[in-house]
Amino acid sequence: MLTTDRLLLRDWTTDDLAPFADLNADPDVMRYFPAPLDRAASDALARRIRDRLTRSGWGLWAVEVADPGSELDGEFIGFTGLIRQDFAAHFTPAIEVGWRLRRAAWGHGYATEAARAVLHHGFVDRGFDEIVSMTARGNARSRAVMERLGMTRDPADDFDHPSVPADSDLVRHVLYRLPRPTWQAAAVARP
Repeated sequence: MLTTDRLLLRDWTTDDLAPFADLNADPDVMRYFPAPLDRAASDALARRIRDRLTRSGWGLWAVEVADPGSELDGEFIGFTGLIRQDFAAHFTPAIEVGWRLRRAAWGHGYATEAARAVLHHGFVDRGFDEIVSMTARGNARSRAVMERLGMTRDPADDFDHPSVPADSDLVRHVLYRLPRPTWQAAAVARP
């Protein structure tokens, strides 16, 4: 479990399944994924996430707001965490930081706050040398989070995601990188 000033990153519970399914069915949330997920696919994804987290002690944590001043206090809002990426690409295998939050949680800084805690866990507790993040080229919101995290992009690293159909507008992905020394320097400089 990880905590921040306003968030709890925790193990998954069965109570998370319904709001997770709602999140995965939301066309705005899933705009930069090949398709929204139905309930069965969402539940299967949650099981895989929970199993990986249990096996390895790290992964994609359920995110709950823990802020009495927020209308979302006590609510599951999505996930943030680390995932090992092994698909065929010039930068894999790699450790990716990722997030998916329900629309009501957008614009509050939760993705950045949760991802900062996850980066700390990845670099300090797990000893990773580099953490990456990726998204479809047009996903400006996620790209802004990556940049706030201190991640940088080299256009030469952009790639066609092998899990996305080649004729999809979403196939072209941007890759952001964060080496441990860069993260350490930014963490020291941040008030």
